[in-house]
Amino acid sequence: MIEPRTVSGFRDYAPNVMIPRERILQTARNVYRSFGFTPIDTPAAESLDVLLGKGGDESDKLVYRVRGAKQEREEMGLRFDLTVPFARFAAKNINDLGTPFKRYAMGPVWRGERPGQGRYREFWQCDFDTIGTTANASDTEVVLVVNELFAALEIPRVEIRVNSRLILNGLLESLGIADKAVPLLRSLDKLQKIGREKVIEEMVREAGVSASQASQVLALAETSGTNEDVLRTVSELFAGVDNKSATDGIRRLMELLAVAAKTGVPEGRIKIDLSIARGLDYYTGLIFETFLLDLPAIGSVCSGGRYDNLASLYTKQVLPGVGGSLGVDRLLAAMEELKHPWLTGATTPAAVLILQLDADLLGEYQQIAKTLRDAGIATEVYPDTKKLGQQFQYAEKRGYRIGVIAGGSEMATGTVKVKDLTAKQETTVPRAELAAVVQKLLAGPS
Repeated sequence: MIEPRTVSGFRDYAPNVMIPRERILQTARNVYRSFGFTPIDTPAAESLDVLLGKGGDESDKLVYRVRGAKQEREEMGLRFDLTVPFARFAAKNINDLGTPFKRYAMGPVWRGERPGQGRYREFWQCDFDTIGTTANASDTEVVLVVNELFAALEIPRVEIRVNSRLILNGLLESLGIADKAVPLLRSLDKLQKIGREKVIEEMVREAGVSASQASQVLALAETSGTNEDVLRTVSELFAGVDNKSATDGIRRLMELLAVAAKTGVPEGRIKIDLSIARGLDYYTGLIFETFLLDLPAIGSVCSGGRYDNLASLYTKQVLPGVGGSLGVDRLLAAMEELKHPWLTGATTPAAVLILQLDADLLGEYQQIAKTLRDAGIATEVYPDTKKLGQQFQYAEKRGYRIGVIAGGSEMATGTVKVKDLTAKQETTVPRAELAAVVQKLLAGPS
């Protein structure tokens, strides 16, 4: 017999995990739509020339190649994120879509990297992007969306760490090593993983810069203090220097912070962190990562930034973009570890179970169930006339909140028994009032 195993880096999702996972997806969908982002979708597989060379050499190594049917000669790969396919989609369809165009997309992506805590080879992303504008208003909106998203996810203790590739590029320009930006920023992105000295070694080896130049890049990345302190330090670093990149990066971050404060983003939620580099090559401006303060070691659960040149690989039109991506599976792993209240262990999306006492009353039970469903209450009818103890055991194991019992005597009197399976309390109510009673019980503490 074949062992029923999963491939390394891939996982199954049982109902107790899939239910909160779907809730995360629906929550993200609702938040994105509230800001005016509209849904699109793209294929899981893209031509290799669409995928390769967009995120850098290291991301190219992670792309899963797909072997097509024998008669197909086109080389394909599985998408490693949703941004590159979106850039291709926009280049193909922008004349019909118009600009600016705001989209969200949700789906699986694949990366052939080493699995770890909250890190899988197949995982879902929930992206939102605006393409066709360089306005800082769109950069700022990305951060506002992330703030609203985690509030809706009921995860208030988060920190959105922001930086700008413009500031990093400005420093590299002043050091005369702007042409080394790609390998330098890839190395800088590993600062938290491998430490300062190894990053400097890698910069010298991979980018061909001096140890002194690498140390100056690290010095900027290690600038600490309040947001005001960091911006003041950076402003002083470039004072009296004609460096448009750095000046523009500083201005855009200042404006972002001002708008965030004006719209009620909690103080301390946004932190300027000049060590944030993002490993993908296509970023050009704002970059950000989002960390859970109660579990920072799991890494960023929502990241993104501005990419002004990505779509230019597919079209001569200028289509600058900015956006973010929620890593659903990493977030879910964190929520499991943090015992988030959404992970109740329930294996049913229904709240009510109607127990079956008499097979001849099945029509009545289904009628009661329809009444509850019409009131917006997910309801299941137990399929067999087993002993009540077995039916209650089924209900409690799967996480039903309410049990409804009605036999011949209840049918004759137009009543039903309602049992709160959490509080272990039972009451008899008129059948006509059942929906209202159940709604009141469900509105109470779970």
